Amino acid sequence: MHVAEAGERGPLLLCLHGIGSSSAAFAPQLAELSSYVRVVAWDAPGYAASPDPEVPLTLDDFADAAAAVIRARATRAHLLGVSWGGVIALRLATRHPELVDSLVVADSSPGSGTDATKAAGMRARVGELAELGPRAFAEARGPRLVSPGAPDSLVRRVVDTMADSVRLPGYAYAAESMASADLRAELPSIAAPSLVLCGDQDRVTGIEASQDIAGALHKTAFVIVKDAGHLANQEQPDRFNAWILSHLRITARIPAAIPASAPEQELSPCL
Repeated sequence: MHVAEAGERGPLLLCLHGIGSSSAAFAPQLAELSSYVRVVAWDAPGYAASPDPEVPLTLDDFADAAAAVIRARATRAHLLGVSWGGVIALRLATRHPELVDSLVVADSSPGSGTDATKAAGMRARVGELAELGPRAFAEARGPRLVSPGAPDSLVRRVVDTMADSVRLPGYAYAAESMASADLRAELPSIAAPSLVLCGDQDRVTGIEASQDIAGALHKTAFVIVKDAGHLANQEQPDRFNAWILSHLRITARIPAAIPASAPEQELSPCL
């Protein structure tokens, strides 16, 4: 698998991208967080620069592949998962709890399998990609991933990243892993301390899905990121990174401060 890496000291932070993205989505985190921790962002199997899988992959397979990335570099890691990446991170935490120091789950959900309509919509995306091709598919889907007020430069970057990242069969395996996932029963078993974030203008998974995750976890805090859509880590990187550093200050004992923008956010501890 291809990974982007930055930072030479500190604990490992593994970044897992969304279903329409790649390691490129974590450029703001690689740039800033690498001053505190070793940041590794993967291209999931079948995405971007990673080779296509030789056999179909399930959610468990993606979680196991992420676990292999950790084992190749450290004994344990902190996980940052965005959207589909958050679902992988949560499953990894249940399958390989010995590898997980903490979780950051952003703009995610317990899986599309919680609702038949959502599952059908996820599976339908595979046909859209096959019919349209990566570029047109990205042009159609990308703008919805950010807030309506996002700058054109960000929209173009999101679209370009998607167009350069998604292809079959990898996307099809990822879509099926989401369509069949319903993590609600296993979330309470996750012991790792967690931070759940969601953009206040997320039009994809939405705030309610993130609340469902936060409410089911035992050791968690829930943060709403202002002026951000589904890709809060890219649209509001300063605020997003500040909250991650605050989380890591506690879970990894790195020096970091509560962000100055904290009063503008909604922070709800769920104990």
